[in-house]
Amino acid sequence: MSGAIADTRSGKIQGTERNGIHVFRGIPYAAPPVGRRRWKAPEREDSWDDTRDATHFSPMAAQGEFALEQMLGGGEPRARSEDALYLNVFTPGLDDKRRPVMVWIHGGGFMMGEGATPWYDGSAFATRGDVVVVTLNYRLGSFGFLHLADLFGDEVAGSGNLGLLDQVAALEWVRDCIEAFGGDPARVTIFGESAGGGSVATLLGMPAARGLFNAAIPQSGAASWYATPERGTAIAKILIDALGVRAGDLDALYAKTTDEIIAAQASVGFETDATGLPFQPVVDGVVLPRPALAAIADGSAAGVRLLVGTNHDEMTLFAFMDAALGSLDEVAIRDRVRYYWGTEGLDEFIATYRRLQPDVSPQDLWITMSTDALFRIPAIKLAEQQLPHAPVWSYLFTWASPVFGGALKSTHALEIPFVFDALDAPGSELFTGTGEERAPIARRMHDAWIAFARDGSPQHDAIPEWPQYDTERRATMRIDETWEVLDDPDSETRRLWDSH
Repeated sequence: MSGAIADTRSGKIQGTERNGIHVFRGIPYAAPPVGRRRWKAPEREDSWDDTRDATHFSPMAAQGEFALEQMLGGGEPRARSEDALYLNVFTPGLDDKRRPVMVWIHGGGFMMGEGATPWYDGSAFATRGDVVVVTLNYRLGSFGFLHLADLFGDEVAGSGNLGLLDQVAALEWVRDCIEAFGGDPARVTIFGESAGGGSVATLLGMPAARGLFNAAIPQSGAASWYATPERGTAIAKILIDALGVRAGDLDALYAKTTDEIIAAQASVGFETDATGLPFQPVVDGVVLPRPALAAIADGSAAGVRLLVGTNHDEMTLFAFMDAALGSLDEVAIRDRVRYYWGTEGLDEFIATYRRLQPDVSPQDLWITMSTDALFRIPAIKLAEQQLPHAPVWSYLFTWASPVFGGALKSTHALEIPFVFDALDAPGSELFTGTGEERAPIARRMHDAWIAFARDGSPQHDAIPEWPQYDTERRATMRIDETWEVLDDPDSETRRLWDSH
């Protein structure tokens, strides 16, 4: 091994140094959740005596094979394991400087992804922003979000939110250890995209997470993705039936292998509710006593600064995987939209969107409505609920990717390599193209995220004045080749959702 040695609460670790940045990989923040620890809350990691090698990433959390993960910068396929509760640290110095800390929670529909994805390399943040970056793994799919308590009893209470509890355990490790890596445990910003953004927003309303961070950036994810216990139990029943396990027989369930459980996930499918997410946080009365948005409205995250936003055309990415989209017509749109809207006033709802976009195809109309339903409107609701309790800023990313003939537009996850200033990372050019206009956007966006973590506001000298969000002006920074503040963008459709 080569590189500096750092102390953690459980022992010494040795990482690497690259261009003046110290990188520590594969640091355990909890005990391996294997054997009878499967479907249990994370426990503290064991200590060690010798200096531990922290030069290699841990395996990915157990998950299936997803082509989308490779498209979104996943790099070469790597080992997967239930023993994956590890994190990575990027820091400019192992000193007492007490830098701001940014903790990244990856996305992937609560079913895929890892903290080691090349797009999430924290070196640029550490170099340019003089901040400490932490990326992490957490349990996914049926290992992290399977509500088993109603079928198997109190021994597995909380199993529907283990992925969130893992994130809390990682934040507790940051609280306990990050000072040894030059970070300030009192200045922690959590940020994430998609399911990572949904996780960030849900942590705002989660009692166990209180006090572990003072700023949050949910990107293309808010606090509106959750399951009821009834829905969680129904999904668990599908899965255990596929495994051939009877309700109550925990021994039989624990005896199933990782591969058997992952294979059984395919039986659940993706059209289990309007989100299309078979696994997501569960309002179980234990880990999540009530929906996070309701808790946030009551001040559960009082004092936590919020920077929240979405991309203009989130759903185009998912349209690539939607075989039925090509034959979509007005009748089929109506059938899809009722998932989000219900049946009351449905025709008027569709007519409003059609009036505002009279010339677009049924496919594009659907993308606009579903982007609003799943991303834009939940982000606005989150901003509104946090407003009485802390400063809030809003953004809308509108830069359109030229790849695939421009079909992706400003799609889901497109902002990630801009946020990390990682346009040269593997897979980025396949998603963003190679245009020279990308670099200035990335630099300004990267610096805004740094400023938010470091100074308390995303404002910096290279962008226009960025006002705080409120319910009168609803100032929203449009991020593109030109940055500009929009007042209440797409206000008519926002009011339409408000009226429902």
